[in-house]
Amino acid sequence: MGEASQPRWPWWALGALGLCLLTGALNEAVGALPLSARITHLVADFGAGLVCAAAALRHRGPARLGWLLVAGGIVAWAAGDVYWTLVLLGRDAVPVPSPADVGYLLFPLLAFTGLARVMTAQVAGAPRRLWVDGALAALATAAVAAVAIVPSIVGGVGGDWPSAATNAAYPLSDMILLGLVVIAIAVRGWRLDAIWGLTAVGLVVFWAADSHYLVEIAQGDGGWADLFNGGWDIAFLTLAAAAWAPARAAEAAAATGGRRGTILPLAFGAMALGVLVYAGLERTTWVAVVLAGVALVAVGVRLFIAFHDNETMLAATRREALTDALTGLGNRRALLHDLARRTAKADDEDPAVLALFDLDGFKHYNDCYGHPAGDDLLVRLGANLARHVDGQGKAYRMGGDEFCALLRPRGADPETVVAGAAAALSERGEGFAIGASYGFVVAPVETDDPAEALRLADQRMYAQKHGGRPSAGSQSHDVLMRALAERDPELRTHLASVADLAVAVARKLGLSAAEVEQVRHAADLHDVGKVAIPDAILDKPGPLDADEWAFMRRHTIIGERIVAAAPALSAVAPLVRASHERWDGRGYPDALAGERIPLGARIVAVCDSFDAMIDQDRAYREPMAEDDALAELQRCAGTQFDPRVVAAFREALAEARAAAAAVPRAA
Repeated sequence: MGEASQPRWPWWALGALGLCLLTGALNEAVGALPLSARITHLVADFGAGLVCAAAALRHRGPARLGWLLVAGGIVAWAAGDVYWTLVLLGRDAVPVPSPADVGYLLFPLLAFTGLARVMTAQVAGAPRRLWVDGALAALATAAVAAVAIVPSIVGGVGGDWPSAATNAAYPLSDMILLGLVVIAIAVRGWRLDAIWGLTAVGLVVFWAADSHYLVEIAQGDGGWADLFNGGWDIAFLTLAAAAWAPARAAEAAAATGGRRGTILPLAFGAMALGVLVYAGLERTTWVAVVLAGVALVAVGVRLFIAFHDNETMLAATRREALTDALTGLGNRRALLHDLARRTAKADDEDPAVLALFDLDGFKHYNDCYGHPAGDDLLVRLGANLARHVDGQGKAYRMGGDEFCALLRPRGADPETVVAGAAAALSERGEGFAIGASYGFVVAPVETDDPAEALRLADQRMYAQKHGGRPSAGSQSHDVLMRALAERDPELRTHLASVADLAVAVARKLGLSAAEVEQVRHAADLHDVGKVAIPDAILDKPGPLDADEWAFMRRHTIIGERIVAAAPALSAVAPLVRASHERWDGRGYPDALAGERIPLGARIVAVCDSFDAMIDQDRAYREPMAEDDALAELQRCAGTQFDPRVVAAFREALAEARAAAAAVPRAA
């Protein structure tokens, strides 16, 4: 519906029409004012049609036309009733068909068309099995109704064929309307909302009133003056209320109806079977037999759809179980299956080559560009590998950044074939380079056992991967060092010297290999923030003034930000920031003191100061001799420097001097 809230007047109007109908029913029951009673019926019917038409105007799309057709059907029925009341009522012989029959029969026709539009607008995209369920339920319901009502009506039908056809059209149209309601409920996943609940009630009441009247007429009883007379009017008021009820999308349209979607079709199938059994025991109309037979055909169609859907679902599950969800390549399970089958058929003339690949530089790419970009890269590389091996074998993704190929070299050199596949897993761009380490096994030349082939290929792949390829951290470090070299070639020399000293001191202090590597990177990059310092300050021949020193001291914070931008160097960034702190807490930028300063930063501070004191290229002062620089370090131990680091530095420098003295000089 278009509006968020419902007006109250339609419900007041329907209530007033209901009271009017009740008044007429009371008059009819006591036999007073029969014409007045008929008029109240007509007022209720026309009023219901107008209320339904007003509701239709509040709907949009197919539902608007649908409810307008329903309203038109109600008005057509009321118009037929007007003709009956004014022209035919009281005649000894009523012609069949008559204009009244046209109005009466227009209602089921227009109501069916309109409700079908309302239904299809709500259940667009419903699974085909629900439509078959609806057809099955409608046929079974119609078969039961035909058994219960049609024989009584048809038995009393006589006259020429127009009369017989007209009289037969009433029960048939009623059954069709009931079938439509059942279909609507089924296609909605066997769930009712206010619209279809009221519609179902209204049409069942209409069917009951119509059937009762037709049976009474067929039996020659006249069909008047009983409780069923108001059934048509109640049905129309209920349909008008349904038109005003809030619409709700069919949540089950894309589902199968749950447990009800299994039990109810079986129940309706049993109903159809029961009708056929009854027809074999008792005489009944052929209409019921045909409807029940077609319903059982629908049961067969339903079973076929269920089996087909289950087979499709099972096939999809198998594919998913053997397919990598990201790249669409075969997964590890698919590889094991194909490898066992291929190695069983392979021989020396037609060997199978199992190649495993591990991407180099992918972690750095993932850290720098994010996981979505990393996933896109894996998809591209997987597609490249699949295209490259097409016609030679099949590509797989083992998980993470590991790929695999099961190849049939057909006389080609396996090494060349695998190297070409590895090249397909390579990609370069600004700031990154992706390659692939690999290992391969030729079966059955080396082994005919799939598990052993996987183990050997994996072992060889990692042997190649760890055979000297630079890590992501080393690549990031090299990029930053190149930036420093471009900015200030002399600074690169200073940093290299500091790094060598720092590594020696770190080893002397017993740091682990990983910690030594971090110290090396920190020593190399501790001045990377100076790329943001103007040359006028860096190259000033004399001492810096206070403002210049304040600007210069920002370089450690800038350096931390630069280094931290490379996730592989995240552990190095704090060391760069703290590389100019002092043991006594008077350093910068955070005034840390003592053990609060990271040990790696304390090592870099000692080595940096020593190299600065002996540096021949300082424009603003003369270089110091190494012994004098050592004495200065010792003097500042406990104030500017960590005494333990100074002691380790002296030992490392002494060992370096002794080693240099032991090397013979060239003549």
